[in-house]
Amino acid sequence: MNTLYLIPGVLLGFVLGANDGASIFGPLVAVGSISRKTAVLISSIFVLLGAVLGGNAGVKTLSSLTTLNQYQTSIAVLAASITVVLMISLKAPASVSQAIVGSLIGIALVCGTESIRWSVLVKIASIWVITPILASFFAFVVYRVLALIFSRLRSIHLQDLLLRYTTFIAVCYSAYSLGANNVANVTGSFVGRGLSSSVAQFLGGICIGFGILFFSRRMTFVIGKSIILLDHFSSLVAAISTATNVFVFSLVGVPVSATQSTIGAVIGAGMSRGERLSSTRTKVRIILGLTLTPCLAGVVSAFLYLLLRGG
Repeated sequence: MNTLYLIPGVLLGFVLGANDGASIFGPLVAVGSISRKTAVLISSIFVLLGAVLGGNAGVKTLSSLTTLNQYQTSIAVLAASITVVLMISLKAPASVSQAIVGSLIGIALVCGTESIRWSVLVKIASIWVITPILASFFAFVVYRVLALIFSRLRSIHLQDLLLRYTTFIAVCYSAYSLGANNVANVTGSFVGRGLSSSVAQFLGGICIGFGILFFSRRMTFVIGKSIILLDHFSSLVAAISTATNVFVFSLVGVPVSATQSTIGAVIGAGMSRGERLSSTRTKVRIILGLTLTPCLAGVVSAFLYLLLRGG
C-alpha cells in the first residue's frame, strides 16, 4: 500500500482523539473528579489496548461499506478530518463516525451508487439513531444502581474512596471502549485496500492516543460543562454509561459516536437528579452538530474528489 494514502488516516486519528477523547473524560474532568493530565495519560494507553484487542469487528463493518479504492478512500478520510475540525472550531459536538461515513458515501455517490453496500449503510444509520437513546437509558439504570450502593455506605470516607477508585476505573473503561469501537473510523476503511486489519487497528490506536495527549484540551470543557451541570456522582454515572454504550456497539461491530453517547449519558444522568439542559443555545448547537456532520462531510468529500480529479 502507498503509505502516503494513510496520512489522512493519521490526521483523522488525531482529530478523533481530540474530539472523542474529550467526550469520554470531559464530564469527570469538568467537575474535578480527576485531573485532566491523569485522564489524558490513562486514556492514551487504554485507547490503544481497546483498538488492538477489540477493534476488529468495527473495522470489518466499515471496510465493507463501499468498494472505493485506496485513492478515493484517502480523500474521504481527509474530508472527514476537515469536517470535524470545522465543527470543533465552532465548539459544536461532532461525530467522527458520522463524518467518515458521510465522506465515504459522498464520494461513492459521485462514482456511482453501485459502489455503496446499502445494507451496511442502513445498519450503521439505524444504530446512530439508537445510540444517544440507549446511552440515556444506561445512565438512568447506572444512576439508580450506584445510588443504592453509595446509600448503604454510612462512612463519608468510604464513599469518597469508592468514588475515587471507581472514577479511575471508569476512565480506563471509557478509553478502552473508545479504542475498540472508533479505531474503525480512523483506518478501518483502508482494510482490504492494501492494509491488514491488525496493522490498521494498531496504527489507528496510536493516532487516537496521540490526539488525546496533545489535542483534546479544547473540547474537554465543552462536553463537560455546556450540556448539563453535573456533580461528581452524576459525572461518574455519565462516564460509565458512555463507556458501556460504546462498548456494546463495538461488540455489534458498528462504530458509533462517543460524542453522541456522552451527550445522551449526560442528559440521562442529569435528568435522573432533576436537571435540565443548560440553555436553548446549547440544544440548538448539539442538534446542528449531530445532524449536519454527515451531510457536510459528504459535500466536502465530493467537492475534494471532483477538484482533485479535475472536475
